[in-house]
Amino acid sequence: MNIGIFCSANNNIEQCYFDLTRELGEWIGRNKHSVVFGGCNMGLMEHIARACHDAGGMNIGIIPTIIEKHGKASDYVDVAIHCDNLSDRKDLLLAHSDIIIALPGGIGTLDEVFTVAAAATIGYHNKQVILYNMNHFWDKLIEMLDDLQQRGMMRGTYSEQIVVANSLDEVIQKCHL
Repeated sequence: MNIGIFCSANNNIEQCYFDLTRELGEWIGRNKHSVVFGGCNMGLMEHIARACHDAGGMNIGIIPTIIEKHGKASDYVDVAIHCDNLSDRKDLLLAHSDIIIALPGGIGTLDEVFTVAAAATIGYHNKQVILYNMNHFWDKLIEMLDDLQQRGMMRGTYSEQIVVANSLDEVIQKCHL
């Protein structure tokens, strides 16, 4: 299975996020799945790639030219797919992933989550995004989505496109949908 990962490329975050990301990467690698990620050598991106690689898995890096230009491409990329910009990267990440897991992240991660979910709501694909709610990271976003749902701002239910997992066991269970 090719597992797309959306996550932070920041190194200055709580250690618990790195520890839980390492566990996920090790599970992916041990089970001979592949990580499809943004190809950057910083933050949780580098951590998931290293853990997967060290556990015997493969990493597919979707690498925008600006990342390479600034010397920020991960050394743990086994298959590099080069692209021009972030829009291309999102399209390629989606195309090369069977399922997506969103780890803690910032604006870029939110952009990726909502781009994938919005495209699914109108029928471009049927892939889900799993919000890995490490250390309750996504609680406020889930609260906001619940509020939008209650107010009738969404057709259907967002849980058709975005599912929540509060532990690695739940992530694994949801990956086998």
